[in-house]
Amino acid sequence: MATIADVARIAGVSLSTVSHVLNGTRFVRPETEKAVRDAIAATGYTPNSLARSLARASTNSVGIAISTVSNPYFSDIIRAVESECAALDMTIFLADTHDIPERELQVVQALHQHRVDGIILAPSTTSSERAVTYLRENKIPAVLVDRLVSQEFDQVGVYNAESVERLVDHLVGLGHRRIGMVPGQPGFATTLERIAGYRSAVIRHGIDADDDLIAPGSIDIDSAADSTDGLMQLGQPPTAILAGNNLATIGVMRGLRRGGFAVPRDVALVGFDDFDWADSFEPRLTVIAQPCLDIGRVAANLLLERIKDPDKPPTTTRLQTSLIVRDSCGAHMRRP
Repeated sequence: MATIADVARIAGVSLSTVSHVLNGTRFVRPETEKAVRDAIAATGYTPNSLARSLARASTNSVGIAISTVSNPYFSDIIRAVESECAALDMTIFLADTHDIPERELQVVQALHQHRVDGIILAPSTTSSERAVTYLRENKIPAVLVDRLVSQEFDQVGVYNAESVERLVDHLVGLGHRRIGMVPGQPGFATTLERIAGYRSAVIRHGIDADDDLIAPGSIDIDSAADSTDGLMQLGQPPTAILAGNNLATIGVMRGLRRGGFAVPRDVALVGFDDFDWADSFEPRLTVIAQPCLDIGRVAANLLLERIKDPDKPPTTTRLQTSLIVRDSCGAHMRRP
């Protein structure tokens, strides 16, 4: 059986460096970390004490690694997971990843070290899958939510591309042919799918897929507002804007208002994600609503099944969304 010393020897590093890579306790240069992980793969080394403790007993606990602060959309998902687990007397450990890949890995490692029976993760960018790789290498029962990045795991989310196509169809039905998009967090699986849905829909309607109408990455409300400024300064600005998530929607409204544009008189607005105040804004927001509670319930049950049967084939579940038409799209003042 391979030991940590074997890994250190093959990687050409110290024992402490291998420990830091495994536990995320100190920054290790990417090339050094790769050498260590390659050595782990070559030797088949497993952190034995942790693996034995996990195999020996259940802690009746579940870890949730989600960006709760930067994305309040996840609160309903967390509530549903907690409700399902509470019915089985299972404890929840909630850790905020802040949607930062390095923090995400640290959170997953910490939950693993606390011997949770399984982990629910909302992965961050598709370009950095270190946390997902850690789950895979350590054979941790896990479910990915919202951002579906690997069919090696159980996953649950929604039909992102098709939902955005519905928003574009709705705007085209109101007479719009120049539709801008502020997509949200760059590099996220959800963002990529929603951009793909936007492109597919405009092409299907015979509209020129103008790349200038897809604003650069908007990671928060302020950057979404700045992206909106850029769209409205184009030689031919959009007559409608589609926001890719709840924070982007608020940012677009902020950008339009500071630019002196009225919604929907000057610019129609639709967004992805319903939220508590969407029906209280002036104008009331037209949105795609995600079934957050259902996502949480499905995620919890998938994880509990995975814990019971680690070898069953993984499943990807996508749930339907709802189009909620309010005032911000201008449907009440439909164009002739």
